[in-house]
This record gives sequence, C-alpha cells and structure tokens, in this order.
Amino acid sequence: MKTVVLKIYNEDDVKNIERAAEILKNGGLVAIPTETVYGLAANALDERAIERIFAAKGRPRDNPLIVHINSYNQIELLARDIPPTARSLAEAFWPGPLTLVLPKRASVPRRVSGGLDTVALRVPAHFAARAIITASGLPLAAPSANISGSPSPTSARHVLKDLDGLVDAVVDSGDCAVGVESTVLSLANTPPKLLRPGGVTPAQIRSVIGDIEIDKAVLNALDDTAEVASPGMKYKHYSPKARVILIKGELAPFLDYVYANASDTTAVLCFEGEEPLMPVTAVPYGGIDSPQEQARRLFAALREIDEMPGIKTVYARCPDSEGLGLAVYNRLLRAAAFEVVEV
Repeated sequence: MKTVVLKIYNEDDVKNIERAAEILKNGGLVAIPTETVYGLAANALDERAIERIFAAKGRPRDNPLIVHINSYNQIELLARDIPPTARSLAEAFWPGPLTLVLPKRASVPRRVSGGLDTVALRVPAHFAARAIITASGLPLAAPSANISGSPSPTSARHVLKDLDGLVDAVVDSGDCAVGVESTVLSLANTPPKLLRPGGVTPAQIRSVIGDIEIDKAVLNALDDTAEVASPGMKYKHYSPKARVILIKGELAPFLDYVYANASDTTAVLCFEGEEPLMPVTAVPYGGIDSPQEQARRLFAALREIDEMPGIKTVYARCPDSEGLGLAVYNRLLRAAAFEVVEV
C-alpha cells in the first residue's frame, strides 16, 4: 500500500480535506492531527475499518478507542444516559483535550469500546481534525497513529516512521500543540473517575463538576487480567526501544547516579539546560518549571533517543506530578514500565 501525504495547513486546503474525508467514507485509514497527538482515524461505525486500525498498529483487542466528533450535538447519537455534567464539561473544555466515557448506544461496535458497554468521546480542537470529521460526516475512531506501545506521534514524520505503507493517508499539519493524549474522564462512574491524565487537569475538572476520583492505574501498574476502561491504562506505552528508568530526586543525586551507572550505551532524558552536566548523550524534554513544554516535547525526545544507535538504557529525570505534570509523569511511568529509582 502506498501512503499518501496530504498537507493541510489552513482551512483553505479544501481539496485535501475532501480527499481525506473520501478515503474515510470508503473504509480507509487516515492519520489526522489533533491538538494532542496524531490519531489514526477510521469510520467509528464500520467494523471492518476499525479492524484495520488494530491490525496496522498491532494494538491489543481489549484496548478501547476514542471516538472523535465535531460538536456536543453528536453525543446523543453514540451515547445514552448522559448526565448533566457532560454538558457542563463540554461547555468548559470542548473543543479540547478532554475525553468523556459514557454508556454507549448499540450502534457503536463493541470492537471500538474494547468489549465494554461504554464509549469514549471527544471534540478535538485542531481545525484540520474537525474539518475532516465535518467533511466525512462520520464519527472517527482515532487512537494514536503509531505502532502500539511506542512513543506517540506529534508530527507527520513520526507517523510515517511507524506506519508508512500500512495506512492510506497521513495528513501533515505540523507539530501538535499539547503533545500528550487527552484526559479521559468516566461519567459512567459515581463519582466521575479520571482514567488517564492529559491536557485538562484534575483541578480544572473539579472546578466545573466538583469531586472526582483518580483511578489507581494512573500511578500504578494494572494486573494483566484487569479490564481496560480507557486507552493507556494497562499496557506498557509510550516507550522507546531502550529500557527507560525513571529517576526521582534532585539534580545532584541524579548526577551521582548517572556517573556511577552510565556506560556508552546509556542516554539521559533531562530538563532544558542540564545537558552539559551529563557524562553521556542527553536529550532535553522541556524546562524544569514548564509542564506545558515537557508535554509538548516528551514524545519527540523519546523518539530522538530511539534514533540513536546503540542506546540500551535511558535514565529519565522525573517531572513534578502536579497539574499538567501529572500527565507527563504518567507517560514516563508507563514508558519505564513502572521502573522507578529514588535517589
């Protein structure tokens, strides 16, 4: 299969928007940009197209997909028993990086929901994603457009690195603004439960609807037999080929640890400006006090390390876990398969 690259940099790129929509209407796969990461989109109501997503990514069959719609008005077509909190959250955060999990209608294939009776929905903020959804007239299931388990793609180049020849088209709209996947909040639980941290923080959600619970899987590994209620909960994710070890502690003991344990097959993932202090190759993923920058650059930094020959181990500086930092910390925990060293 030849993968076509469609450049869409503004709303005037109508020809490529319509071309992407036509591929999707015909059961094809199109990697599309969102404000979070690039997603591998297919018609959410077409089981054969959904199966192609799982095959292209090598994705576990019990891992649910998020369905992207173009407005709150579409929510009732796919979900039922919708609580008033859904509208409140949509008014506050849609379009944007918040996914709501709700009881699903029968029209949503069980393959989309990983066999569950719920569906995950969001309205993306990226103009190209919404334009393609509108032009296709379809709800689009779209997990991250990468090989399952590898760092998520935040540029079209990342998508092509993983999926060239496996998908029909890739939309190139430049780099993603947020850089980590959406927050996933289940409204099928009482109180609502945060299943995955992302661009909308727990504090922001609480400011709109009050109390929420944070699922234990956000900071802890789930058992292999556990039911997966959201993408990114159960499996090792976001990881380069090298072994990642997350190091908790201040800079001085971190340096001591690296000097004592590093070799010529080691790299470091650090904060901006710390590279000259490291005895091995170091890749920064943002400023120590800028979780927004950390989120935006994390996956690109992990992919940069992937392209370095001979690197077998990565020692990663641990971010703060408050606010948006919780999403960055969650991604690094999973990249490290929960291997954490405190110094």
